[in-house]
Amino acid sequence: MEARIRSVATDATSPPEAQAAYATALQQLCKAGGDELRLQVLRVLSRNAYSVQELCHILDARQSGLSHHLKILAAAGLVTKRREGNSLFYRRCWRSEHSALAALHEALLNSADQLALSADQQQRLEEVVAERAERSRAFFAEHAGEFHEQQEQMVAYAVYGQSSAELLRASQPEGGELAIEIGPGEGAFLAELSGHYHEVIALDNSDAMLAQAQQFAEAKGLNNARFILGNSSSDELPTAAADCVVCNMVLHHVPSPSDIFHDAERLLKPGGLFSVTELCPHDQNWARDACGDLWLGIEPDDLSEWASACGLQEGPAAYLAQLNGFRVQVRQFIKPNHL
Repeated sequence: MEARIRSVATDATSPPEAQAAYATALQQLCKAGGDELRLQVLRVLSRNAYSVQELCHILDARQSGLSHHLKILAAAGLVTKRREGNSLFYRRCWRSEHSALAALHEALLNSADQLALSADQQQRLEEVVAERAERSRAFFAEHAGEFHEQQEQMVAYAVYGQSSAELLRASQPEGGELAIEIGPGEGAFLAELSGHYHEVIALDNSDAMLAQAQQFAEAKGLNNARFILGNSSSDELPTAAADCVVCNMVLHHVPSPSDIFHDAERLLKPGGLFSVTELCPHDQNWARDACGDLWLGIEPDDLSEWASACGLQEGPAAYLAQLNGFRVQVRQFIKPNHL
C-alpha cells in the first residue's frame, strides 16, 4: 500500500492539478484519522446511520464539537450525509473517491472497527436502536389493519412479489428444507415459499401483523408454515439451517438494517440464499407517517457492503422500473460453502 501511494505522489508525469488534489486528499484523510472522537464516530457508524443528535447521545459529545468533527470526516470522504425526513443522517463512505487512496481509506475504516466502545457508549447506542424499534413496533400495532392500503400506494405486492419469487426459483429451482421470511406482512409471499420448502417460518415483531399472516396461511391451507413473534436475532430460530431467508420490503422499517444481514448469515446453511427486496432511495417523505418507514429507501451499495461485511457474496439482482416515485431492487446474497 505504501509503495502504491508513493508511486502516485512522486509521479512527475501527473499534471500539477492532479498532484495537488491527491496531496490535499491524503492530508484530509490523515487528519481525519488523527482524533479519538472522530475514530469513535467511524466505529459507531460501522453498521448503521445516525443523526447528529443520536451520535451526540451515544458518544456523550456536544453538538457543536461533533458537527465540527463530522465536517472533517466528510471532507476526507469517510462519511456522507443524507436527509431522512427532517433529520440529517450520517453514514460511512465505503470507498474512496481517489483510487490511489482506496487501500488507506479501507485500512482506516477497518482499524476503526477494532476500537471497543465503552460500556456506557454501548448502552446508549442500544438505547437509540431500541427507541427506533419501539417506534416501528408501535406503528404496526396501531395500523396493522390499514397497512396494506398504505403500502399499495407505494409499491404494490404484485409489482415486486413476482420478481422476487422468479429470482428465488431461478436460484433454488428445487426449493429446500427450510425457508424463513422476516416480516411477512399479510402473508402473500408465504404461499410462494410453502410449495417449494418443506418448512416455512414466518417471523414478525408485531403480533398484529403476525396474526394477519397466520390468518392468510390458514385460509390458503399452508400447513407447513409456523409463526414466531420476535426479531431476526430470536433464539427460537434455528442456526445454520435455512436454505433461504427472505426479507421483502422490510429493511426500511427496521432500526438497524445491517443487523438483519448478520442474522441472516447466522441462520443460513452454507450455500443458502438471502433474498432481499427493498426500495431504492427516494424523496417521498409522506411514507414515514403513512407507512411507518424509518428510512427513505436503502442505497444499493449499502446492501452490498453489509453483505460483504458478514461474509455473504453477491448473487443475482434485478431493478424494477420506477413507479409512483419509487424504484425497487431485488437482490440475492449467498452464504459461501465451507472450503
